[in-house]
Amino acid sequence: MNQKIDRQVTKKILFLDIETVSCKESYAALPEAMQLLWAKKSRALHARSAETIDPACSFFDEAAVYAEFGKVIVIALGFLSYNQQGELVLRIKGLQSHNEKELLENFKNILIERFPEQDLRLCAHNGKEFDFPYLCRRMVINNISIPEVLNMGGKKPWEVPHLDTMEMWKFGDRKNFTSLHLMATIFGLVSSKEIMEGSEVNS
Repeated sequence: MNQKIDRQVTKKILFLDIETVSCKESYAALPEAMQLLWAKKSRALHARSAETIDPACSFFDEAAVYAEFGKVIVIALGFLSYNQQGELVLRIKGLQSHNEKELLENFKNILIERFPEQDLRLCAHNGKEFDFPYLCRRMVINNISIPEVLNMGGKKPWEVPHLDTMEMWKFGDRKNFTSLHLMATIFGLVSSKEIMEGSEVNS
């Protein structure tokens, strides 16, 4: 690929990763209706378990990964650009707040103001299964209109401008799951997961 094409492709990819926590600090802090709904979901999640799972424990351990019971507290963004010397560099920006509505609106404004190209592509690891739909659901819950690059309603698969590194790494293998930390380690890259695993964020 020549440098001209490379520049056109790389500058239109926005890499992102989100971190999520449970919507409340504990099961007891949930409204009663939500407690009942989480207990029902928890039973379904652990239907095959021989043990009886306490919904209070499962809420703290598992709620963060479900958009109905969690919230976004961090959105990390990365994009490639060329400096004055013509060298390709990665620029990174981190957004963080426990005010989720403010965080999501800030993220949306960055998408609209900094990356206005219609052919912008979003890239995340397991993004199609987690990051992208989670962001959309939380935007709807917070009464924020979904930006076009995230809104996949009615689009055909080949019209979806999303890249998923986990999907790429599968090479068609449907049963394979490879964590971002493992992929980074394989390729000798420093991973944020060396500092904290996603499962530790809620704590």
